[in-house]
Amino acid sequence: MPQGSRTERVGEELRSELAQLIAREVHDPGVGFVTLTRVQVTPDLQQARVFFTALGDDKTQRASGRALERAAPFLRRQIGSRLRLRRVPELKFIFDESIAGQDRIEQLLKDLHSGGSAPDTGESSDE
Repeated sequence: MPQGSRTERVGEELRSELAQLIAREVHDPGVGFVTLTRVQVTPDLQQARVFFTALGDDKTQRASGRALERAAPFLRRQIGSRLRLRRVPELKFIFDESIAGQDRIEQLLKDLHSGGSAPDTGESSDE
């Protein structure tokens, strides 16, 4: 079995379980409204980078990240009891900047479309 598929499968299982745990078991108000976007697991399954987004401004997003880091040991213990893994990976929570970038691109496209002017093709711009 290819190594990539195992890490992807474990990452998806972790994302699913962590999302449920955060919604139901983590009672830290600092977590706020977070969405886990993806989990990248190292090939040796020792570490997992958990990407998340959070509603609110930058300050709220940072507070959510700190609250998730505080909850990481609890979440790791819970994952250990729920999933059959030889070793539960260490959890590192990272704010997912790509979602904000996607939102910005969508807004720019909407603005272009509603403006009625087609984007310039072939010409270089000042950006």
